[in-house]
Amino acid sequence: MGATGEGARRTVRVLIEGRVQGVGFRAWTEQAAAELGLAGWVRNRRGGAVEALFSGPAEDVARMLERCRDGPRAAAVTAVRVLEEGGAAPPEGFDVLPTA
Repeated sequence: MGATGEGARRTVRVLIEGRVQGVGFRAWTEQAAAELGLAGWVRNRRGGAVEALFSGPAEDVARMLERCRDGPRAAAVTAVRVLEEGGAAPPEGFDVLPTA
């Protein structure tokens, strides 16, 4: 493939803000992550945001972050903030977690 090779993996935790709850954002995120082959999780935050962790090939994580800027049709995203990169080992699969 590209010059980055197979070892170029990235794990990020993000906070997605705007009208992102009650619009199917978690289900949309789960489907989009599956399409890109990413591991991680997504959950609503009590403050009204959606929080997610994405892990996989760096270019696919970048694609997911771009997709999150639009979200599902009924969403109105105002910000996608990367809270942290790296850290703990990435999870297996992709989960929808309870609200935190």
